[in-house]
Amino acid sequence: MIKNFKELMDLVIKNETKTIAVAVAQDKDVLSAVNNAYKMGIAKAILVGDKEDIEKIANQIDIKLDNFEIIDIKDKTEACIYAVKLVREGKADLPMKGFVDTSVILKAVLNKETGLKTGNLISHVGLLEVNGFDRLFVLSDSAMTIAPTLDEKVDIIKNSIKISHALGNKEPKVAILCAVEKVNPKMPATIDAQELTKMNESGIIKGCLIKGPLAIDNAVSLEAAKHKGINHPVAGKADILIAPDIEAGNILNKSMEYFAKAEKAGVIMGAKTPIILTSRASSDISKLHSIALGALVVQQLGKE
Repeated sequence: MIKNFKELMDLVIKNETKTIAVAVAQDKDVLSAVNNAYKMGIAKAILVGDKEDIEKIANQIDIKLDNFEIIDIKDKTEACIYAVKLVREGKADLPMKGFVDTSVILKAVLNKETGLKTGNLISHVGLLEVNGFDRLFVLSDSAMTIAPTLDEKVDIIKNSIKISHALGNKEPKVAILCAVEKVNPKMPATIDAQELTKMNESGIIKGCLIKGPLAIDNAVSLEAAKHKGINHPVAGKADILIAPDIEAGNILNKSMEYFAKAEKAGVIMGAKTPIILTSRASSDISKLHSIALGALVVQQLGKE
């Protein structure tokens, strides 16, 4: 099982190299990440965007573009549509968000005629490497589904499980996060958590072990779980953290990055292929990790 980003990238390099289509590639961190991914053998790339700006930025940060195909499209919406088209036609394996609003590239992805829509719920799946822990944490959903219903939470869990399986964790431990670890009728998230646990126990949700409700402390700390008398295989050992809503997920994700200095990656799952998607404020390292994660998932899906 992959336990850190170095192991993730080492595995991706050993497998077949995939090609990403970068939508609106004229961004310093994006170009730096794509260039590093190419040099490391993680992924190839087709750069879609304003060619003049791409070349100008590449020159400023000393990146040679000889190894990349550049498709000159200045309009950001059209660049997103074309990048998705490359994936749909098999000329690239997965799209990557460049310097463009998330809503713009998602609109291209979800287009019924030219996009990559499957009919499944799409959700953001984050991956975190946190100091002091012996495993990577999968976190969802911190960017897409504002207030997920019970059924949507099932899909969010399934999308997250695919990431864990790609990491080699065949039965990830899933914690349904709430403010407390006991069911409270006044807190709807705890009721959902109980139902999701039952769905797992009855075999409706497979490929994982679910426990909820759990507070964040007794989801990731054995000491906290023991102190509160929670005796369950997931307690203190969670691999996947499912947030009750987008606010909780987003705050947890960014707190790990800015307070805990966690290394991170992020992709959108639920479409025909993962979508490499990070915040425009994310570092080139985070973008590199996201490229590696997306490539790994495509590699594993291909094997299946």
